[in-house]
Amino acid sequence: MKIHEITPVILCGGSGTRLWPLSRKSFPKQFVPLISGKSLLQLTLERVGQISPHAGVRTVCVAAEEHRFLVAEAMLTAAVGTIIILEPCARNTTAAMTLAALQAQAEDLLLFCPADHHIPDTAAFAVMVQQGCAAANAGAIVTFGVVPSFPSTAYGYIQRGVLNADGQSSQVGRFIEKPDAAKAQQLLLQGDVLWNAGIFLVQAQVLIEALRTHAPDILASCQQAMTRAIRDEAFVRPEVAAFTGCRAESIDYAVLERHANVAVVPFAGAWSDVGSWNAVADLTPPDTEGNRIHGQGTVLQASNTYIHAPHRPVVALGTSDLLIIDTPDALLVATTHHVEQVKQVVAQLEARKTPQAVQHRKVARPWGWYDSVDSGDRYQVKRITVHPGSKLSLQMHHHRAEHWIVVKGTALVTLGDKEILLTENQSTYIPLGVKHRLENPGKTELELIEVQSGSYLGEDDIVRFEDSYGRVAVVV
Repeated sequence: MKIHEITPVILCGGSGTRLWPLSRKSFPKQFVPLISGKSLLQLTLERVGQISPHAGVRTVCVAAEEHRFLVAEAMLTAAVGTIIILEPCARNTTAAMTLAALQAQAEDLLLFCPADHHIPDTAAFAVMVQQGCAAANAGAIVTFGVVPSFPSTAYGYIQRGVLNADGQSSQVGRFIEKPDAAKAQQLLLQGDVLWNAGIFLVQAQVLIEALRTHAPDILASCQQAMTRAIRDEAFVRPEVAAFTGCRAESIDYAVLERHANVAVVPFAGAWSDVGSWNAVADLTPPDTEGNRIHGQGTVLQASNTYIHAPHRPVVALGTSDLLIIDTPDALLVATTHHVEQVKQVVAQLEARKTPQAVQHRKVARPWGWYDSVDSGDRYQVKRITVHPGSKLSLQMHHHRAEHWIVVKGTALVTLGDKEILLTENQSTYIPLGVKHRLENPGKTELELIEVQSGSYLGEDDIVRFEDSYGRVAVVV
């Protein structure tokens, strides 16, 4: 088989609500270490890195502006060169794919993959993609469908039509919405349907012409946004006003269901969109009673119970068909039959302005992360880790003072017009209103405890004077 050069495009959108409380809007599931200590995005980057043998092919990631450093970190970990297109707001898959097509050369063969799918057999995945190249080079939009193993109601379906001359792909007969249980069983018995995996292979110019025909308004908005884009090293920032005015619609509705030349290639390997806690549970082998344990879980007289407990002991006694998801600041207990309603729970928590609906106690930052260990009236305690060579912004606070105690590593502290070098067990005090900065000049992680005190301790009480990461004043 001829090996074709392909440019992978990873679609990194997603709100993170279906796997709450582990996944949240500020830290969606594609960034969470779910499998062998790796995130789904990292695994996706590693997987697509195997599909083209040619040197110099860069992977394109389309992600939210707020997640730019999470994507960059995954890129570094996976040792994959990337271009990161940053969406100023979410506008669904059509707009995201359009941005990537406009970034590419007209003849480039683009492989669009969601960032949050689990496909353990990388070799089988690579073979599947190459099987779609003939149809894609002939002008088709190629989609990939998973051979169904059970009558799922969680996925859309693709009905296969006539086999194409390449012998690998078929024309798409029709796309089928997520069915109810009876319809799913009927579809499975037909034998000519596949689960819609949301993976596409298409030449950039073919996609753009399809958009010109079926979604010209989306194409025009994205063209305007990319014409005025700001390029900063690996980051590409489309113009905000033009992209914000873009219509939001999925590629299935905007193009595929209306386009004449759409082909499908089947995939018989293991695949999961990890779209619910039931799907996550299935990634862990069960015991003889169907129980699945991740972390410090213990079951007694239980069956079909899944426990996710990486931080502390969690015990399930006499339970059945239950999911227990424990995190440092939120706990989910649900029956296996109600996991699809987790999104409704998150919506209720958001309506009540519950912080845990959106953000973890541990928050990723471009320089490292912080963990809010404790808080009360007029005080807050954080554990802070700064990566080697990284530094926070030069900043000040109007309403709080801070104490820093170094636990591990070396800290270079700017305090007013002075610089102080602190090592383990040393500390310093930052008075209210004084300019300050924290930097890790060493080669190992810097860990410290920060104690804040004052009348207001919100994260928006930050005035930035200098910043290495392009953040503006009074914005976290």
